[in-house]
Amino acid sequence: MESIERLKEYLLTIHPVRKSGYQKEEFRKWLAGELRRSGWRSHEERYGKFNGSVNVVAGDPEKATVFLCAHYDTASRMLTPNFVSPTNVAAHIIYHFAAAMGMVILALLVSFAVSFPLDQPALMLPLFVILALGLLWVSVYGPANRSNANGNTSGVLALLAIAKALPHSRQVCLVFLDNNERNLLGASAFRKKHPGAASSALFFNFDCVGDGENLLLMPSKLSRWDEALLTALEEAFPDGAAVHPRVLAQGLVYYPSDHRKFKFHVAVCACRHLAGLGYYIPWLRTRRDTRLSLDNITAIAEGMARFVPLYLAGEKEG
Repeated sequence: MESIERLKEYLLTIHPVRKSGYQKEEFRKWLAGELRRSGWRSHEERYGKFNGSVNVVAGDPEKATVFLCAHYDTASRMLTPNFVSPTNVAAHIIYHFAAAMGMVILALLVSFAVSFPLDQPALMLPLFVILALGLLWVSVYGPANRSNANGNTSGVLALLAIAKALPHSRQVCLVFLDNNERNLLGASAFRKKHPGAASSALFFNFDCVGDGENLLLMPSKLSRWDEALLTALEEAFPDGAAVHPRVLAQGLVYYPSDHRKFKFHVAVCACRHLAGLGYYIPWLRTRRDTRLSLDNITAIAEGMARFVPLYLAGEKEG
Protein backbone atom coordinates (compact mmCIF):
# COMPACT_ATOMS: atom_id res chain seq x y z
CA MET A 1 0.00 0.00 0.00
CA GLU A 2 2.85 2.39 0.84
CA SER A 3 4.41 2.06 -2.62
CA ILE A 4 1.02 2.63 -4.29
CA GLU A 5 0.45 5.73 -2.16
CA ARG A 6 3.86 7.00 -3.24
CA LEU A 7 2.97 6.45 -6.89
CA LYS A 8 -0.32 8.24 -6.40
CA GLU A 9 1.33 11.31 -4.92
CA TYR A 10 3.98 11.34 -7.64
CA LEU A 11 1.40 11.15 -10.42
CA LEU A 12 -0.81 13.86 -8.91
CA THR A 13 2.08 16.26 -8.28
CA ILE A 14 4.65 15.59 -11.04
CA HIS A 15 2.47 14.29 -13.90
CA PRO A 16 -1.04 15.61 -13.19
CA VAL A 17 -1.51 16.73 -16.83
CA ARG A 18 -0.61 14.51 -19.79
CA LYS A 19 -1.98 16.41 -22.76
CA SER A 20 0.87 17.96 -24.76
CA GLY A 21 3.49 15.95 -26.58
CA TYR A 22 6.17 16.96 -24.06
CA GLN A 23 4.02 16.11 -21.04
CA LYS A 24 3.25 12.68 -22.45
CA GLU A 25 6.88 12.00 -23.32
CA GLU A 26 8.08 12.87 -19.81
CA PHE A 27 5.37 10.66 -18.33
CA ARG A 28 6.31 7.72 -20.56
CA LYS A 29 9.96 7.95 -19.48
CA TRP A 30 8.90 7.69 -15.85
CA LEU A 31 6.38 4.94 -16.63
CA ALA A 32 8.99 2.75 -18.33
CA GLY A 33 11.14 2.91 -15.19
CA GLU A 34 8.25 2.00 -12.89
CA LEU A 35 7.28 -0.95 -15.05
CA ARG A 36 10.88 -2.15 -15.12
CA ARG A 37 11.06 -1.99 -11.32
CA SER A 38 7.92 -4.15 -11.20
CA GLY A 39 9.47 -6.78 -13.48
CA TRP A 40 7.78 -5.74 -16.74
CA ARG A 41 9.77 -4.77 -19.83
CA SER A 42 7.95 -2.22 -21.93
CA HIS A 43 8.25 -0.65 -25.35
CA GLU A 44 6.50 2.14 -27.23
CA GLU A 45 4.33 1.69 -30.29
CA ARG A 46 4.10 4.75 -32.54
CA TYR A 47 1.49 4.94 -35.28
CA GLY A 48 2.56 7.84 -37.47
CA LYS A 49 1.85 11.55 -37.57
CA PHE A 50 -1.70 11.18 -38.89
CA ASN A 51 -2.80 9.13 -35.88
CA GLY A 52 -0.31 10.77 -33.51
CA SER A 53 -0.66 8.16 -30.76
CA VAL A 54 2.10 6.54 -28.71
CA ASN A 55 1.01 3.50 -26.71
CA VAL A 56 3.19 1.92 -24.03
CA VAL A 57 3.08 -1.89 -24.17
CA ALA A 58 4.47 -4.23 -21.50
CA GLY A 59 4.43 -7.83 -22.66
CA ASP A 60 4.04 -9.55 -26.02
CA PRO A 61 0.78 -8.66 -27.80
CA GLU A 62 1.21 -11.61 -30.18
CA LYS A 63 1.29 -14.19 -27.37
CA ALA A 64 -1.02 -12.65 -24.75
CA THR A 65 -4.61 -13.78 -24.26
CA VAL A 66 -5.46 -11.20 -21.56
CA PHE A 67 -4.83 -7.48 -22.08
CA LEU A 68 -5.06 -4.98 -19.23
CA CYS A 69 -5.50 -1.42 -20.49
CA ALA A 70 -5.85 2.17 -19.29
CA HIS A 71 -5.50 5.43 -21.20
CA TYR A 72 -2.85 7.78 -19.85
CA ASP A 73 -3.73 11.01 -21.69
CA THR A 74 -5.76 13.71 -19.95
CA ALA A 75 -8.39 16.06 -21.33
CA SER A 76 -9.17 19.73 -21.66
CA ARG A 77 -11.51 21.43 -19.21
CA MET A 78 -15.18 21.50 -20.16
CA LEU A 79 -17.72 24.20 -19.44
CA THR A 80 -19.88 21.54 -17.77
CA PRO A 81 -18.85 18.24 -16.11
CA ASN A 82 -18.56 15.21 -18.39
CA PHE A 83 -21.38 13.34 -16.66
CA VAL A 84 -21.41 9.55 -17.13
CA SER A 85 -24.09 7.11 -15.96
CA PRO A 86 -23.27 3.60 -17.24
CA THR A 87 -26.55 1.98 -16.20
CA ASN A 88 -28.89 4.91 -16.91
CA VAL A 89 -28.43 5.47 -20.61
CA ALA A 90 -31.43 7.81 -20.83
CA ALA A 91 -29.94 10.15 -18.20
CA HIS A 92 -26.57 10.04 -19.99
CA ILE A 93 -28.12 10.99 -23.34
CA ILE A 94 -30.40 13.67 -21.90
CA TYR A 95 -27.56 15.32 -20.00
CA HIS A 96 -25.21 15.48 -22.98
CA PHE A 97 -28.01 16.64 -25.28
CA ALA A 98 -28.83 19.40 -22.79
CA ALA A 99 -25.15 20.38 -22.53
CA ALA A 100 -24.88 20.56 -26.33
CA MET A 101 -28.06 22.62 -26.56
CA GLY A 102 -26.68 24.93 -23.88
CA MET A 103 -23.62 25.64 -26.04
CA VAL A 104 -25.85 26.23 -29.07
CA ILE A 105 -28.05 28.65 -27.13
CA LEU A 106 -25.00 30.46 -25.74
CA ALA A 107 -23.57 30.89 -29.25
CA LEU A 108 -26.95 32.08 -30.50
CA LEU A 109 -27.37 34.64 -27.72
CA VAL A 110 -23.87 36.05 -28.19
CA SER A 111 -24.27 36.32 -31.96
CA PHE A 112 -27.62 38.09 -31.48
CA ALA A 113 -26.15 40.42 -28.85
CA VAL A 114 -23.41 41.46 -31.28
CA SER A 115 -25.38 41.71 -34.53
CA PHE A 116 -28.52 43.40 -33.15
CA PRO A 117 -26.88 46.64 -31.80
CA LEU A 118 -24.87 46.91 -35.04
CA ASP A 119 -28.04 46.50 -37.11
CA GLN A 120 -26.30 43.76 -39.11
CA PRO A 121 -28.71 40.79 -39.30
CA ALA A 122 -26.58 39.16 -41.99
CA LEU A 123 -23.76 38.92 -39.46
CA MET A 124 -25.74 36.75 -37.07
CA LEU A 125 -25.56 33.40 -38.88
CA PRO A 126 -21.81 33.34 -39.67
CA LEU A 127 -21.02 34.59 -36.17
CA PHE A 128 -23.24 31.88 -34.68
CA VAL A 129 -21.48 29.16 -36.70
CA ILE A 130 -18.03 30.46 -35.70
CA LEU A 131 -18.97 30.61 -32.01
CA ALA A 132 -20.60 27.16 -32.02
CA LEU A 133 -17.57 25.57 -33.70
CA GLY A 134 -15.26 27.49 -31.36
CA LEU A 135 -17.03 26.14 -28.27
CA LEU A 136 -16.81 22.62 -29.68
CA TRP A 137 -13.09 23.08 -30.41
CA VAL A 138 -12.41 24.36 -26.90
CA SER A 139 -14.13 21.33 -25.35
CA VAL A 140 -11.73 19.02 -27.21
CA TYR A 141 -8.54 21.01 -27.76
CA GLY A 142 -8.87 23.84 -25.23
CA PRO A 143 -6.86 24.56 -22.06
CA ALA A 144 -5.83 21.44 -20.15
CA ASN A 145 -7.79 20.45 -17.11
CA ARG A 146 -5.39 20.49 -14.16
CA SER A 147 -7.35 18.03 -12.02
CA ASN A 148 -7.41 14.50 -13.42
CA ALA A 149 -7.34 12.28 -10.35
CA ASN A 150 -10.20 10.09 -11.48
CA GLY A 151 -9.99 10.57 -15.23
CA ASN A 152 -7.69 8.83 -15.79
CA THR A 153 -4.83 8.96 -13.31
CA SER A 154 -6.85 6.37 -11.39
CA GLY A 155 -6.67 3.92 -14.32
CA VAL A 156 -2.92 4.44 -14.71
CA LEU A 157 -2.39 3.87 -10.98
CA ALA A 158 -4.60 0.76 -11.07
CA LEU A 159 -2.54 -0.71 -13.91
CA LEU A 160 0.73 0.03 -12.08
CA ALA A 161 -0.68 -1.59 -8.92
CA ILE A 162 -1.69 -4.65 -10.95
CA ALA A 163 1.83 -4.81 -12.43
CA LYS A 164 3.21 -5.06 -8.90
CA ALA A 165 0.61 -7.57 -7.68
CA LEU A 166 0.53 -9.86 -10.72
CA PRO A 167 3.46 -12.19 -11.52
CA HIS A 168 4.79 -11.72 -15.03
CA SER A 169 3.15 -14.01 -17.58
CA ARG A 170 3.50 -14.33 -21.34
CA GLN A 171 -0.27 -14.59 -21.53
CA VAL A 172 -0.77 -11.13 -20.00
CA CYS A 173 -0.03 -7.80 -21.66
CA LEU A 174 -0.32 -4.33 -20.13
CA VAL A 175 -1.22 -1.48 -22.49
CA PHE A 176 -1.18 2.22 -21.59
CA LEU A 177 -3.25 3.78 -24.37
CA ASP A 178 -2.83 7.26 -25.79
CA ASN A 179 -5.41 9.67 -27.19
CA ASN A 180 -8.57 8.40 -25.56
CA GLU A 181 -9.67 12.02 -25.56
CA ARG A 182 -9.17 12.22 -29.33
CA ASN A 183 -11.85 9.75 -30.39
CA LEU A 184 -10.01 6.68 -29.02
CA LEU A 185 -7.18 6.99 -31.55
CA GLY A 186 -4.71 5.00 -29.44
CA ALA A 187 -7.09 2.04 -29.07
CA SER A 188 -7.98 2.19 -32.77
CA ALA A 189 -4.29 2.11 -33.74
CA PHE A 190 -3.60 -0.82 -31.39
CA ARG A 191 -6.51 -2.78 -32.88
CA LYS A 192 -5.24 -2.15 -36.40
CA LYS A 193 -1.67 -3.20 -35.54
CA HIS A 194 -2.77 -6.34 -33.65
CA PRO A 195 -5.96 -7.53 -35.38
CA GLY A 196 -5.67 -11.11 -34.13
CA ALA A 197 -5.55 -10.13 -30.48
CA ALA A 198 -8.19 -7.45 -30.93
CA SER A 199 -10.66 -9.98 -32.30
CA SER A 200 -10.05 -12.92 -29.95
CA ALA A 201 -8.30 -11.89 -26.70
CA LEU A 202 -9.95 -10.57 -23.54
CA PHE A 203 -9.40 -6.87 -22.84
CA PHE A 204 -9.87 -5.19 -19.46
CA ASN A 205 -10.12 -1.41 -19.54
CA PHE A 206 -9.67 0.60 -16.35
CA ASP A 207 -11.08 4.08 -16.81
CA CYS A 208 -12.20 6.33 -13.93
CA VAL A 209 -11.82 3.83 -11.11
CA GLY A 210 -10.95 6.29 -8.33
CA ASP A 211 -14.18 8.03 -7.25
CA GLY A 212 -17.01 5.88 -5.92
CA GLU A 213 -17.36 2.84 -3.69
CA ASN A 214 -19.21 0.80 -6.34
CA LEU A 215 -16.74 -0.95 -8.65
CA LEU A 216 -18.57 -1.85 -11.85
CA LEU A 217 -17.24 -4.71 -14.01
CA MET A 218 -19.11 -4.63 -17.32
CA PRO A 219 -18.52 -7.48 -19.80
CA SER A 220 -19.31 -6.84 -23.46
CA LYS A 221 -22.36 -8.48 -25.02
CA LEU A 222 -20.23 -11.29 -26.45
CA SER A 223 -18.32 -11.76 -23.19
CA ARG A 224 -21.58 -12.18 -21.26
CA TRP A 225 -21.89 -15.64 -22.82
CA ASP A 226 -18.55 -16.72 -21.31
CA GLU A 227 -19.56 -18.54 -18.12
CA ALA A 228 -15.92 -19.16 -17.16
CA LEU A 229 -15.26 -15.42 -17.32
CA LEU A 230 -18.30 -14.49 -15.26
CA THR A 231 -17.54 -17.15 -12.64
CA ALA A 232 -13.92 -16.02 -12.35
CA LEU A 233 -15.03 -12.38 -11.97
CA GLU A 234 -17.47 -13.24 -9.19
CA GLU A 235 -14.87 -15.30 -7.33
CA ALA A 236 -12.04 -12.79 -7.79
CA PHE A 237 -14.01 -9.71 -6.76
CA PRO A 238 -15.96 -10.45 -3.57
CA ASP A 239 -17.88 -7.70 -1.81
CA GLY A 240 -15.80 -5.74 0.69
CA ALA A 241 -16.30 -3.29 3.52
CA ALA A 242 -15.05 -0.24 1.60
CA VAL A 243 -15.45 -1.30 -2.04
CA HIS A 244 -18.43 -3.11 -3.54
CA PRO A 245 -17.71 -4.85 -6.87
CA ARG A 246 -20.71 -5.37 -9.18
CA VAL A 247 -20.51 -7.70 -12.19
CA LEU A 248 -23.08 -6.29 -14.62
CA ALA A 249 -23.82 -9.12 -17.04
CA GLN A 250 -27.44 -8.24 -17.73
CA GLY A 251 -29.37 -5.19 -18.85
CA LEU A 252 -28.42 -2.18 -20.95
CA VAL A 253 -25.03 -0.73 -20.07
CA TYR A 254 -23.20 2.04 -21.91
CA TYR A 255 -19.73 3.22 -21.00
CA PRO A 256 -17.81 5.21 -23.64
CA SER A 257 -14.13 4.33 -23.49
CA ASP A 258 -11.32 2.43 -25.23
CA HIS A 259 -12.73 -1.06 -24.60
CA ARG A 260 -15.34 -0.42 -27.29
CA LYS A 261 -12.64 -1.00 -29.91
CA PHE A 262 -12.22 -4.63 -28.83
CA LYS A 263 -14.61 -7.52 -29.34
CA PHE A 264 -14.30 -9.28 -25.98
CA HIS A 265 -13.86 -6.90 -23.09
CA VAL A 266 -14.65 -6.00 -19.51
CA ALA A 267 -14.97 -2.29 -18.78
CA VAL A 268 -14.13 -1.31 -15.21
CA CYS A 269 -15.11 1.96 -13.54
CA ALA A 270 -16.00 3.22 -10.07
CA CYS A 271 -19.32 4.94 -9.47
CA ARG A 272 -21.33 6.66 -6.82
CA HIS A 273 -24.98 5.71 -6.47
CA LEU A 274 -28.05 7.88 -6.15
CA ALA A 275 -31.60 6.57 -5.71
CA GLY A 276 -33.64 7.28 -8.81
CA LEU A 277 -30.55 7.91 -10.96
CA GLY A 278 -28.44 4.81 -10.40
CA TYR A 279 -24.69 4.63 -10.81
CA TYR A 280 -22.89 7.76 -11.96
CA ILE A 281 -19.45 9.39 -12.19
CA PRO A 282 -19.23 13.05 -11.15
CA TRP A 283 -16.91 15.97 -11.93
CA LEU A 284 -14.95 14.57 -14.87
CA ARG A 285 -13.04 17.26 -16.80
CA THR A 286 -13.53 19.86 -14.08
CA ARG A 287 -11.34 21.26 -11.30
CA ARG A 288 -13.29 19.11 -8.82
CA ASP A 289 -11.88 15.85 -10.20
CA THR A 290 -9.60 15.36 -7.21
CA ARG A 291 -10.65 12.06 -5.61
CA LEU A 292 -8.57 8.91 -6.08
CA SER A 293 -9.37 6.22 -3.51
CA LEU A 294 -6.53 3.87 -2.61
CA ASP A 295 -9.14 1.39 -1.37
CA ASN A 296 -10.39 1.14 -4.95
CA ILE A 297 -6.89 0.67 -6.36
CA THR A 298 -6.07 -2.02 -3.80
CA ALA A 299 -9.34 -3.85 -4.48
CA ILE A 300 -8.63 -3.82 -8.23
CA ALA A 301 -5.02 -5.01 -7.89
CA GLU A 302 -5.93 -7.81 -5.48
CA GLY A 303 -8.95 -8.78 -7.56
CA MET A 304 -6.98 -9.00 -10.80
CA ALA A 305 -4.23 -10.99 -9.04
CA ARG A 306 -6.94 -13.53 -8.18
CA PHE A 307 -8.78 -13.30 -11.50
CA VAL A 308 -5.96 -13.88 -13.99
CA PRO A 309 -4.86 -17.33 -12.68
CA LEU A 310 -8.51 -18.41 -12.38
CA TYR A 311 -9.34 -17.30 -15.91
CA LEU A 312 -6.19 -18.73 -17.52
CA ALA A 313 -6.76 -22.05 -15.75
CA GLY A 314 -10.30 -22.11 -17.11
CA GLU A 315 -9.00 -21.34 -20.60
CA LYS A 316 -6.63 -24.33 -20.43
CA GLU A 317 -9.41 -26.64 -19.27
CA GLY A 318 -11.67 -25.37 -22.04
